[in-house]
Amino acid sequence: MKRVLRTQSYLDDLDAIEKFIARDKPGAAADMWFHIDDQVTALTDPLFPRRTGRVEGTFELVAHENYLTIFEEDDACVIVLAVVHARMQFP
Repeated sequence: MKRVLRTQSYLDDLDAIEKFIARDKPGAAADMWFHIDDQVTALTDPLFPRRTGRVEGTFELVAHENYLTIFEEDDACVIVLAVVHARMQFP
């Protein structure tokens, strides 16, 4: 089974999303953090949906209708790089 490595930039992105949501919906903020991270954990399953990323060598996970998770992977691990808003111009 693959390991999931969460980079500091990914964790910082999750914290920023939580902080943004907490301004209007404090109760939903932590739920979103855990929802996105649970989706990332599911990437250990090679059959869990993902798509080829817009940046060469990356993949994208639609973790929520508003958020994409950007990651790299090989046979041994998934390296989670970032979470971006789905409407954000990326890269």
